[in-house]
Amino acid sequence: MWNRNEISKIFVIVVLGISFMHSIWRDETRAGETQFALIVRGEEGRETRLSLSEIGKLPRFSVRAKDEKGKESVWEGVPLHELLKGAGVKLGEAIRDRTLANYLVAEAADGYRVVFTLPEIDPTFTDLTFLLAYRRDGQPLGVYEGNLRIVVPHEKRHARWIRQIVTLSIRRS
Repeated sequence: MWNRNEISKIFVIVVLGISFMHSIWRDETRAGETQFALIVRGEEGRETRLSLSEIGKLPRFSVRAKDEKGKESVWEGVPLHELLKGAGVKLGEAIRDRTLANYLVAEAADGYRVVFTLPEIDPTFTDLTFLLAYRRDGQPLGVYEGNLRIVVPHEKRHARWIRQIVTLSIRRS
């Protein structure tokens, strides 16, 4: 059997190994260039992979809103329609006839999904704000929220304030 000294040494080695691996992961994630944060799939099947640094270069917007726990914060990110437009999704005058029924499925890392219609998020149809947030109160989003979160300040319930976003897909009904 192992004695207390051997067990202590093994514990120290495991903790140091975990710390080392975490620091490597954190540095790679910070680099952002080789990592992607979001996949956007258009209705034609075109797929765009965006890193956090690429998302950060899109037009920035901020909004003050309360989260699901009632805490008011300033959320900063990119308007959802700007992100979609940048990924080649047709909005504005292109939304007519059959495309009025197209919708966006936002999916989280844990498989949670929510739906938005394209006219609902297109500024040629509405003045409502749909924000793909990456900062809260001047800081990057926390572990709970992930790198990206959709913020919908005008909604009474927070069911579509989806956190840990990994995929946005355009679909036809």
